[in-house]
Amino acid sequence: METISMSVLKKANELEQMTEILIIGEQLRFRLHEERVIKDRRYHLKTYPNCFVAREVLHWLIDRKEASDREIAIKLMQKLIDTSIIHHVVNETEEFKDGKGFYRFRKDDGTFPLDQEVKVFMRGQRIYEKIMNTENALLQAREEDGTKYERTFVASQFVDWLMLEQEAKSRTEAVQLCRRLLEHAVIQHVAGKYHFVDSCLLFQFRLNFRRRRRLMELLSEKPQAVLESHDSPFCLRKQSHDKATSFQSVSPTNEVKTVSSVRRSSLSSNSSLGYFHNVPISSINPYMPLSNPRSVLKRPVTLDELLAPGAPYIRKTLTIVSDAVGWGFVVRGEKPCHIQAVDPSGPAAAAGVKLRQFVVSVNGVNVLHEHFRKVSSSILNGPRTIVMEVMEETKS
Repeated sequence: METISMSVLKKANELEQMTEILIIGEQLRFRLHEERVIKDRRYHLKTYPNCFVAREVLHWLIDRKEASDREIAIKLMQKLIDTSIIHHVVNETEEFKDGKGFYRFRKDDGTFPLDQEVKVFMRGQRIYEKIMNTENALLQAREEDGTKYERTFVASQFVDWLMLEQEAKSRTEAVQLCRRLLEHAVIQHVAGKYHFVDSCLLFQFRLNFRRRRRLMELLSEKPQAVLESHDSPFCLRKQSHDKATSFQSVSPTNEVKTVSSVRRSSLSSNSSLGYFHNVPISSINPYMPLSNPRSVLKRPVTLDELLAPGAPYIRKTLTIVSDAVGWGFVVRGEKPCHIQAVDPSGPAAAAGVKLRQFVVSVNGVNVLHEHFRKVSSSILNGPRTIVMEVMEETKS
């Protein structure tokens, strides 16, 4: 087996820090868009699209506890300028200044530099999301050299999967892709010993792309190994010291119901810790398979009953824009599907999504006769903004 060289390890560690900055920047961009801090602005009769005011974003960072004071907030934004995440809309100034100046994320105006490192990172993220959003047995707890590791994949099986998913046309091309992913800190050998080869060796994703980062990590020299659920943007994450992770399903009322762990794709999944390094499983929570949660519906409702003339249901059209970790709701059931869980602090709750609403259509496509898996797939594979029509029981 080919052992990994110190030069490759050094480069991977450097690229891991770059990748963390990219993820932090992108998550911040989504949040600022969601809260309308980023918007079109006018100055001297000219419109500057998709920008934010320096002073406003500093207030926002302090209010959201992302920065302890103004000095720290300025340092955070300066880091984003230094790494080409944001820039002044007119002057390519190298200094972030507190004031009324307009700044913009380079992702919002097409000036973000897509070098080779960024392209590999983006491809790795796409592969990661594809694996996490589909049912497969690729990621499992396995042993290598007497040590058990969390969420591993066998190198040869991963090559098979890449070819099956048309990410590579041949085994040689798939292996070359995996070697680039390892060199760019997307994946790693579980013990950090070997480079990627088509074999029975175990590897892991080195990054959890879905972990919600704190902006203060920008000022850390090394990425923070945060223990958090690898599960979804679609889910309600609640840290627990119990062996099984549980989430709270909460409607905008004070009603609370505990449901089992679920994936972004609304399929049953497994609970795990979120940020992978070469840590044996014996030192963390065990890998616990969880089943689908029991329906939150008070009683089954048929399509005929839902659509009957005079039925006690009203239609609502809701527009939901995902934030850095997703839309914040879970769909279950079939013919019709219903809202099983809602994150009270997520975009869905803000848009008016509630428990027990029935899903009529997604982005103009009627889904009343569909299974929740198909509905979830259409959402996950669609745009970041979804327009969803629902039916909600009227209060008697």
